[in-house]
Amino acid sequence: MTKFKITLISDTHNKHKQITQDLPGGDVLIHAGDISSMGYEHEIREFCKWFNGLHNYTHKIFIAGNHDWGFQDNPIKIKEILELYPNITYLQDDFVIIGDDAQSIVKIYGSPWQPRFHNWAFNADPGEDIQQHWDKIPNDTDILITHGPAYGYLDTVIGRGHDNLGCKDLVNKIAEIKPKIHVCGHIHTGYGHKVSTDGTVNFFNAAILNEQYNYAQKPITFDWVKESNEVIFI
Repeated sequence: MTKFKITLISDTHNKHKQITQDLPGGDVLIHAGDISSMGYEHEIREFCKWFNGLHNYTHKIFIAGNHDWGFQDNPIKIKEILELYPNITYLQDDFVIIGDDAQSIVKIYGSPWQPRFHNWAFNADPGEDIQQHWDKIPNDTDILITHGPAYGYLDTVIGRGHDNLGCKDLVNKIAEIKPKIHVCGHIHTGYGHKVSTDGTVNFFNAAILNEQYNYAQKPITFDWVKESNEVIFI
């Protein structure tokens, strides 16, 4: 039996230091994007310094979100910044493999794209435009990280009725490849956990700020049994 202690966070928007005391440590810490307000260089540097300095997690992995313009507009500078912090992993349409042997390895894939949302970063139109990004997700992905949610899963805004704002193309891709875990943020009031209708995928929205951008939703920490896909909340 292979067990990992995992913490999920998202949408910290420069308020990451407020949550430090609520990060208990473990095997994997995942941030699902929107680390900043506008993706300014100084914001990205500050986040990376903080993230790199969290020594109580073995693996620290993050993606960008629609607020994180620097990752889209200035990738060369961002690469220079990331090289200063070797203890963190940034994923942009890419994957990382963790684990010590064939039985325990886990493939984690991350992508920042979402259906077009005003004029923010990493926008793509429904259909072929966004599908080109989802087609890059490997079929053997265990944990999928995207900034935006999948359609019908943790993707509604309280006070705006029951409109689902998630990506229909993404939910179809997830149904096809069936990752064990999908992590997102973006829709702050979508925070929580939900299991797919067929029971095969654990969906998480890990946004820690509410609609007023106040820290109101705690990081999600759990033990995950890879073989059974069981989630045991801590």
